[in-house]
Amino acid sequence: MNTRRDMLQRSASVAALMMAAGLLPTVARAQASGYNAAAFETKTMAELMKALGGSAPAESKDVTITGPDIAENGAVVPLGAATTLPGVKRLALLVEKNPSIMTSIFELTDAVEPSITTRVKMGQSSNVFAVAMMNDGRVLYAQKEVKVTLGGCGG
Repeated sequence: MNTRRDMLQRSASVAALMMAAGLLPTVARAQASGYNAAAFETKTMAELMKALGGSAPAESKDVTITGPDIAENGAVVPLGAATTLPGVKRLALLVEKNPSIMTSIFELTDAVEPSITTRVKMGQSSNVFAVAMMNDGRVLYAQKEVKVTLGGCGG
């Protein structure tokens, strides 16, 4: 008769064999290949452009940023970035007064429309930036001030 202890021992043995054969994941990876940790640790836009290999950014009417004028809760602030220009390779959202300026970055191809939306965390009222990095090396941005009434970064 099979006891519970026997079943558990066999299950553990089978799981160990499957892991050794590479049939089970050993460690979950939270970052994709090509992840640039240094970019997420920067404090200013100039440091970020250096980490990403971009040129000096220039303000442009061709890049748009969407978001609320007043965010009720800084823990979930909806932001979006878009452009109608062809040749966008990256779109990023930055929050000037966050501990790390870059909240998100999206790698794009010509097969997709350069328009993204996400939710970010903001600890206090700040300027937010939508940055478009172009295939030709130009870096364009738009900015907007978002006032936060309830902080999301421990406030």
